[in-house]
Amino acid sequence: MKKFSRSYFSRWYIPVAACIAISAIACSTKNKDNAPGTIVPDKNNAELKLPEGFGALKVADSIGEARHLVVNRNGDILVKLNRTRDGKGIIILSDKDKDGRADSNTGFGDYGGTGIALKGNYLYASSNSSVFRYPLDENGLPEKTNAPDTIVYGLIDRRQHNSKSIILDDNDNIYVNIGAYSNACQERDRTKDSPGMYPCPILDSAGGIWQFKANALKQSYGQGTRYATGLRNVVGLDWNRQDQSLYVMQHGRDNLHDLFPELYDVRASAELPAEALYKIEKGDDAGWPYIYYDQIQEKNILSPEYGGDGKKVPEEGKGKNAIDPIVAFPGHMAPNGLLFYTGSMFPEKYKNGAFVAFHGSWNRAPEEQEGFMVAFVPFKGGKPSGDWEVFAGGFAGEGPIMSPGDAEHRPCGLAQGPDGSLYVSDDANGTIYRIIYNAE
Repeated sequence: MKKFSRSYFSRWYIPVAACIAISAIACSTKNKDNAPGTIVPDKNNAELKLPEGFGALKVADSIGEARHLVVNRNGDILVKLNRTRDGKGIIILSDKDKDGRADSNTGFGDYGGTGIALKGNYLYASSNSSVFRYPLDENGLPEKTNAPDTIVYGLIDRRQHNSKSIILDDNDNIYVNIGAYSNACQERDRTKDSPGMYPCPILDSAGGIWQFKANALKQSYGQGTRYATGLRNVVGLDWNRQDQSLYVMQHGRDNLHDLFPELYDVRASAELPAEALYKIEKGDDAGWPYIYYDQIQEKNILSPEYGGDGKKVPEEGKGKNAIDPIVAFPGHMAPNGLLFYTGSMFPEKYKNGAFVAFHGSWNRAPEEQEGFMVAFVPFKGGKPSGDWEVFAGGFAGEGPIMSPGDAEHRPCGLAQGPDGSLYVSDDANGTIYRIIYNAE
C-alpha cells in the first residue's frame, strides 16, 4: 500500500487550460434517457480544479446543510439536509428547462439527518435515529410525504458521530452506519490518562454497520443484524455491484498528541491514523477502538489507550484479527461520501472506480487542514488497480485553511445522474455541483 506524505498534496495536478475552454462552449450530456440537453459549465468551472476535459457548474446554492443526495431517473435531485430548513429536511431540486441548473426548489420531511437512497420504487431517508421509506410516483418523486413508513427506529443517538448513513444491496437489505459515540472508548472520553474500556461496551449498539430488511417495518436492534463491527464512524458507504459487496470509508480516531504527547508529536498526530477504505463482509471486525491503521508503517497498530506505543501490533482480543483497509488515505480529512461510478459519460478509466468526498476535519491543528476535495480510486475486477488521485479540488477556496470554518465549501455527498454526471453536495454553504465530461 502506497505511503503518502504531506508533500503529496502539493502535487495534486495542474488545472488544464482545456477545462477553462470548455466553459465557453456547450458540453453535451448525451443523455439518451431524457430529451437531449446542452449543459454549459460555469465560468472557471465553478472555481473547481478538474482533470482535462471535465467541466462543472453549480446546480443550486444556499439550500441548507446539504449532506447526502440522490438523482432520480428524470434528473430531479433529492438532498438530505443535516438540519431542517423552513421545516423541511429533504429538498427536491428540479431543472424544468434542462439547462443543468435547478429552477424549482421544494421540500418535505420534518427531520434532519444525513442518509438518503433510491431503490426500486422507494426513496429511503434517515434521521439520526430512524430510517423512513416513501413510495415513488410515475415521475420518480416521493408520495405520502407526510406519512412515510418507518423501516428502522430507536437507534442510539448521543450526538457524537450520530449520522445514520444508509445504502441498499440487491437483495432487499439496507445497511445503516451507527457511529461510536466516543473517540477511543475511554472511561472518560477524550481525557488524558483515562484508560480504554475493555471490552468496549459501545460496540453492543454502535461502532459498526447494522443490516435490516428494506421491506419490513418497525425494526430496531432486535430485528437487525450487526453486519460488521470495530468501525468508529462511517459516513460514506456504497454497495459495489461489480462484486456485490459493501464498501465503507471510516473516520479515523483523533487526539493522539493531545492525549499522548510523549508518544506522538504534532505532525504525527496530524497525519495519523489513516482514513481507511474497507471492503466489508458479514462478520468483519475493523478493530476500533483497540487498533488504528498506520498508513506510514502500513499496518494495524495497537491503540495507546490499550497499551500501544505507536509501534506495537494488535494483541489477542484487541484487534489481532482485524481486517486491513484496501486503501489508506492520510489522516483527518473526513471522508463523508463514497460512490462507485457505473456511468458511461466519463472516460473508461473511471468505470467502476470509487469517488470519495473528503469533507475536511479539524484534528490536524495546529497544522494546516487538508481534504475539501473529491478523490478517485481506480478499480478493476472489484479491487483497487492503481493509486488514488485528486479528482476535484478547489472547494475550500484560497488557502491556507487552518480551521474547517475557513473553507468556503466542504464536499459531503456524491450521486450519479442518469446521464453519468457526478453530483457533489456541500454542507457548508449548501451548494450542489454537477461535474460533466466533454467527450469530443
